[in-house]
Amino acid sequence: MLLTDGGEPLRTAAPAARWTVEQVLALAPDDASRKAGNKLGSAGPWSDTGRDGPGAVWGLCRGSGSKPYRTVVDTTGPAYKCSCPSRKFPCKHALGLLLLRASDEAAVPVADPPGWAGEWLEGRRRRADEVASAEEQAEGGEVPAAGPADPVAALRRAERRAERIGGGVQELEQRLTDLVRGGLAAAEQSGYGLWDETAARMVDAQAPGLAGRVRELGAIPASGPGWPVRLLEECALLHLLDTAWQGIDGLPGPLAATVRTRVGLTAPAAGPPVRDHWLVLAQYDTPEGKIVARRIWLYGRESGRTALLLSFGAAGRSPGQALPVGVTLDAELTPYPGSGQLRAELRTQFGTPEQTGARPPGVTVTGAVAAYGRALADDPWLDSWPVTLRDVIPVPSAQGWQLADAEGDAALPVAQAALSRPALWKLVALSGGGPLTVFGACGHRGFDPLAAWPAAGGGGGGGTDSAPAPAPHTAPVAAETVPLI
Repeated sequence: MLLTDGGEPLRTAAPAARWTVEQVLALAPDDASRKAGNKLGSAGPWSDTGRDGPGAVWGLCRGSGSKPYRTVVDTTGPAYKCSCPSRKFPCKHALGLLLLRASDEAAVPVADPPGWAGEWLEGRRRRADEVASAEEQAEGGEVPAAGPADPVAALRRAERRAERIGGGVQELEQRLTDLVRGGLAAAEQSGYGLWDETAARMVDAQAPGLAGRVRELGAIPASGPGWPVRLLEECALLHLLDTAWQGIDGLPGPLAATVRTRVGLTAPAAGPPVRDHWLVLAQYDTPEGKIVARRIWLYGRESGRTALLLSFGAAGRSPGQALPVGVTLDAELTPYPGSGQLRAELRTQFGTPEQTGARPPGVTVTGAVAAYGRALADDPWLDSWPVTLRDVIPVPSAQGWQLADAEGDAALPVAQAALSRPALWKLVALSGGGPLTVFGACGHRGFDPLAAWPAAGGGGGGGTDSAPAPAPHTAPVAAETVPLI
């Protein structure tokens, strides 16, 4: 079981994989921590460093005080402990220690952990043994399951919430109708006030998904030329969601689950578990109000399935769940309900993550657009769909940048969001005018690149002009994953 700071460690008998600099930096909670960690990534401020076989790394880092900071990292979690006062996880000292090992393994020799590090590691591993023992007993039927919740009370709560959401949906429909009747120009004059008030009413109705989409409407009038068209499109999607909620009892099961998720009702991961060798494609954080959401994209080598791990952290703290980009882990995932079934929960990990040099099979630009179209048929509110493009070249155009087929006449515009990040220039530098394999999100706003692989070794590992499919006979091409976010 992969656990994080504050949880229990993964039991492992094999040596942990050595992380690359890019993978370490991907763990940073923010840019400030990334820069500060970089400054501590050399041997200068460190003393008494060491590591052990199961994956622990420790050291003393000189700071402004008289005593050095004690830093220890269990990379099998990963989990971190540092005597510094920082409330960020990982802190700059943990990042610096991992960067030191990534760039100069000789500076972190194999050794027995000192007492202060050993106590923490021993406690984590002891608790892991207890968790494993409890799981084994539960599987053998020796531990009685907890009693079920009162089904009648649960049904009443669900009915009351459905009534509140229904009232919120009717109010939202009335406000959308008033906007269209009065003309979209009124939205530009009222600014954010109208939408903030409406979003607050959706929160009161216990429909946070509707509230989030309503808040986004407030920014559209200030988004530049063509905003009335974009506002009308988003209002139409909201109307479609309202209508779907009102007729949810007549929808197919997967689509009904998607509608509930879009409205803001949560459901546990309850699909059939999928065990596979999962390649970590990308990891990035995005602020969502007062919390930070972390998205980790995985690709299953045997199943050909793409999965999303989603976790959240309070303001100023990164979410606990973290995986180094580019590693492959043998693990079991449980999908959440919904049409696309992209989101999943990481259940059990078997062994330690490894560097395999694998990459996912790719599709052409035409295949990527077709995959997004099929996904829209299942979820009309989908902004984008994860795809891997094979043999594409970043080229400039009159409207910005595009990813063009190396041997075709099709191209996808690079999404505006990527143009303001270093992603585009890393992509151009990696390409050097040659073809690449690129993983990202393909949607109505263009293609947002999240990771890339150079063309050395030949192409992107095969595929067809359709959604990614299992490729059991395709040998992985050795290449390091280059994160673009």
